[in-house]
Formats: sequence, C-alpha cells, structure tokens
Amino acid sequence: MTGTKSNLEPLRLHIPEPKFRPGDEADFSDIAIPEVDAITRPDEASMPADIRALAYGLVRVLDDDHQAKGSWNPGLDAEQLSLMLRNMMLTRAFDDRMFRAQRQGKTSFYMKSTGEEATSVATAMALAGDDMCFPSYRQQGILITRGYPLVKMMNQIYSNRQDHLKGRQLPIMYSAPEHSFFTISGNLATQYPQAVGWAMASASRGDTRISAVWCGEGSTAEGDFHSAMTFAAVYNAPVIMQVVNNQWAISSFSGIAGGERTTFAARGLGYGIASLRVDGNDPLAVYAAMRWAADRARTNNGPTFIEYFTYRAEGHSTSDDPAAYRAAKEFEKWPLGDPVDRLKKHLIGLGEWSEEQHQALHEELAEFVKKSQKEAEANGILGHGMHQPFETMFEDVFEEMPWHLKEQCAQMIEEQHRKFGPEWEPK
Repeated sequence: MTGTKSNLEPLRLHIPEPKFRPGDEADFSDIAIPEVDAITRPDEASMPADIRALAYGLVRVLDDDHQAKGSWNPGLDAEQLSLMLRNMMLTRAFDDRMFRAQRQGKTSFYMKSTGEEATSVATAMALAGDDMCFPSYRQQGILITRGYPLVKMMNQIYSNRQDHLKGRQLPIMYSAPEHSFFTISGNLATQYPQAVGWAMASASRGDTRISAVWCGEGSTAEGDFHSAMTFAAVYNAPVIMQVVNNQWAISSFSGIAGGERTTFAARGLGYGIASLRVDGNDPLAVYAAMRWAADRARTNNGPTFIEYFTYRAEGHSTSDDPAAYRAAKEFEKWPLGDPVDRLKKHLIGLGEWSEEQHQALHEELAEFVKKSQKEAEANGILGHGMHQPFETMFEDVFEEMPWHLKEQCAQMIEEQHRKFGPEWEPK
C-alpha cells in the first residue's frame, strides 16, 4: 500500500544547491548589506527577545568609505588599530609560508585562514589574555595575537623533535594551555560542550574568567553544538559561542547546514540566547561584537551567540581544490571585501598609515616568518628522521606505564634491532 492520493502532487525533497559552480560568474548582488548602525548597539544586559533583530541584521562599523561610524564603533586608538593590522598581516604571512612548506613536502597538511583573519585576531584582542579560547582549526590568529612563538607552531606542523605535542596531533592542531588556548580537535564541534563546561566550572568556583568557542557554519549541524547551546542557556554560562560562516565546507556550501532557511545567528534565539550577526570582514565590528559579548558574560548576563558573515578565500585545506566545486574568483567579488585591506584603508584615512608603510611591513613580516621557518626546520621536517624518541609513542597515557605497554615497547625495540642492526638505538 503506497498511501498516495490521486488529487495531490507527489511529495518531493529540496536539495540545496549553491548559486554558482565552476564556469559560472559569481554575483553577490542579492546579499543585503544594511547601513552602519541600522540596528544600534544595545545595553549588554538586554534580554535576548528584545534584541532579536540583531540576529537577522549585520553589525557594521566601517562604512563604504572605510570610516568608523555608529554606536558599535569601539573607539580604538591608532596604536591598537596598527597592532590589529600587524597581527592579521602576520597571520596571513604565516599561512602563505606554511602553505608553500606543505607543497614542498615538508609537512603533510595545512589550513589557511585567508579572508577570515579578523574572526580570530580581532576577537582575541577583545578578550582578556586569560580568557579561555576553544578554537576550531582555522583560528591560528588567536595564538599569533597572544604572542605564541611562530617556531613552536611550526615545530608542531612539522611534527619534529621539538614538537611539544610529540607528533601525536595532526599539523595545525595546536595546544597551548599557557596561552589559554585549548587543544584543537579534528572532530567537528567537540569544542562547544567543552567551552560551555569550562565556563560553568569558572562560574561555579567564583572565578572571573570567561570562555569563547569557534566553529564553522557546517558544524552547527552536529549534536555537540546543540547540546552545548542547551547547557549554556539553562545555566546562564559565561561563554561566547561563535560561528564563522565562511560560506563553504570542504565541498558543500552553507545551504547544506541550513543557511538557505535563515541566518545562523537565528539559531541562538531558539535557545533564548542573545544573538548577533556581524560583518566578519570588518575587524572593528568583530572586535565590538566580541567586547559586547565579553562584557555581557563577565557581568553575569549570560551567553552570547555570534555569527561572523565572511568568506573562505582559499581552499578548505591543502587537500582541497575549490576550483572543483565553486566559481573562479568568488572572493574577489565578495561584497564585504578583505579584512586586511579594509583596516589598512581605514588607517590611511585616519592619516596613521600609508601604502609605503604597508608594503614595508609586509616585507618585514615575510622575512620574520622566513627566519622562524629556518629555525624550526633545523629541528626536522616531515620524513627526515628528526622526530620524537621512538618509545614516546607509549608514554603519557598512564601515570605509570602498565606492564603490557612496557612489553609492547620492548618488542618493538627488538624488532627495530632485527631490522636495522644491534647498534640501533631508540631516539
């Protein structure tokens, strides 16, 4: 029995498809970009229901002439703006160098954040240095902003003998607890419940530190995301939950995760969480939104959910070829521009910067990254034998290594002796 009725059309599913495919010319003229201050900055203690329009609008500070305007303008001075620009440029220079290192076979994998630098650099600058960050895999700008040594990042990428994670993590999955940077996981959205739990623990012991977490828009389809949102809302956790909506997963567009139906920021409203949708390529808007959310969390007014509307300029990773699934030169036509270029033009407009200074800084940072790379490569690169001591693969799981792991370690060392001779030593 089919259950069909002759007077009704057959049911059918909607299969989301991106607007542009390879061979098409991208046209983003349908994206509505509101005026600066179309929705003014509310008080941090506002009830989520009273500011629901912010989940559907777009928080902006820089106008089309690159001037900072409106109630969201954080009023940063030239020194802070210059530091923000430098951190974003350094992140981009680091990405370019490590991308080339992967193509040269020096590491197995890398992920760039080109076009998204503001979502990590500006956010990190708006937080306190000891607020705990739970990043996804495209937030290297947080570490760079917090002064983490580039050489240590490169050692981890190369999995060499100075990799403090001992080669146990995929490249770019950093861990820096001393910089309040939680270990990156390759499993999507696992950091969301971790961040909420950490924030709840901070509140339960009467601390003043808050947590912030990042994920891509595709990760909002994961169960961990929704569990975290529920706990954050129920317990009023001092946490800032962020979605970097860069339009694309590795080969599927944001519609697969529900982006056709409504904004991602709107998902927070269903949980009763204050929600903002922000121009992710406007560094000042990103900073202002994060500062608003941080002040809200720190004064016991609850969690905030933020969507950064941005665009992934490069491939998902070095294992991806975006030319296979999206139109060429899409990023060049993205209506919200490039965050580095926009901040540069803002500083020039203030009389605090110039094209000559910008080019000089670009060359200085490229040389700094190159020098750091040489130092890191002296500790080894992929496949060149300068790795962690052989037996460390059995360590750091138990406080005392159990007998069966000792037995397995001894067996593997014996096999290496048989293969390479009695003079071989584990190193």
